[in-house]
Amino acid sequence: MPGLKSFFPRSFSVLAPFLLTGIVIGSTGVILISPTLAQAKPELESEPIQLKVGVVGRPPFVIYEPNKNTDVSGISVDIWKNISLAEQWQSKYIPQDNVRQGLDALAEGKLDILIGSISITPERVSLPNISFSQPYFSGSVGLMVPSEPPSPLSRLAPFFRIAALSSVGGLALLIFIMGNLIWLAEHRKNPDHFSPNYHQGLQSGMWFALVTLTTVGYGDRYPITKSGKIITSVWMIVALLTFSSITAGLASAFTAALSEGHERPIMTRASDLQGASVAVIENTTSEEWAKFYRAKAIPTKTLQEAIALLKLGKVQALIFDRPVLMYYVKQHPDEKVYVTPLKLAIEPYGFVMPTNSPLEKILNVRLLNLLYGQEMDRITQRWLGTELLDLQ
Repeated sequence: MPGLKSFFPRSFSVLAPFLLTGIVIGSTGVILISPTLAQAKPELESEPIQLKVGVVGRPPFVIYEPNKNTDVSGISVDIWKNISLAEQWQSKYIPQDNVRQGLDALAEGKLDILIGSISITPERVSLPNISFSQPYFSGSVGLMVPSEPPSPLSRLAPFFRIAALSSVGGLALLIFIMGNLIWLAEHRKNPDHFSPNYHQGLQSGMWFALVTLTTVGYGDRYPITKSGKIITSVWMIVALLTFSSITAGLASAFTAALSEGHERPIMTRASDLQGASVAVIENTTSEEWAKFYRAKAIPTKTLQEAIALLKLGKVQALIFDRPVLMYYVKQHPDEKVYVTPLKLAIEPYGFVMPTNSPLEKILNVRLLNLLYGQEMDRITQRWLGTELLDLQ
């Protein structure tokens, strides 16, 4: 035992420097490692990005449920949810009354992004402090009209349009000019056919011009002078070249007015909007398109108000986003309204962010991935269906 006692003190004195060095190195390692763990811990426990998401639009792009802040769906919202889920973004949805209000809130920093059926127009793109994403949907501006059978008065309306009136006026003017020319050439040497009396002779001249124009040729009036025959020859050639174009307007008017079982609106061309009373929705591009086509715009606050005016007969048509109008007709098949095949304009839809937003590049890449991966088609088809998607 004495040997052991003497051994431990001696051994400890030999090993003490090594033990001390190990303790120092170990302590230093703990000190060095601790900050690294401290820095890594927040990264592992970092919270998802919280975003204030403005929402604007109408079905099928934006559909509000009873709780607007959480229960929101539709084409635009589903696309956004697909992206935010992939990026682990959390969204607080903030409904906006209209696009203008949403853009103002975005420019003022109250929103991180604005989603919905937001048309990308030159005027909006030029606004300061905002940027648009890649388009995610190609929409169009459409026309909704009543689908009830037209009244007798409405059947006569085509005859009072510019095309029909200009055709009738042009035809009457040509016949009047021809009647005067043939009378001047014939009334002296051919008084039996063209009376020297101006009024009687003019009537005979216009009658001759009309039967020659229609190639009826009764033969009760005909020229005998050289100048009269030359004028008649020129008139025949002019009649062949212009008669078809002059009567085209009249033919279309007759077809529209007299077609049987006509249950669709007569307003089928953009030119038909000129001077027509149309319902539009405030702070939307429908106001601008009504002005562009020189229609008499009646502004309303909501789509429902605009459709109500249409059904009451207070306006002739409603201008708005065609997919929205077609979706409404699909959801309300019993209402006597109809979306015409006419597309007044093409408008792509996009999301809006503040200028230089860190979300912009990520969002654009995700949108393109959805587009090329055909997920975008699946989302839109789920809401619109194949039929509406093909027609929109």
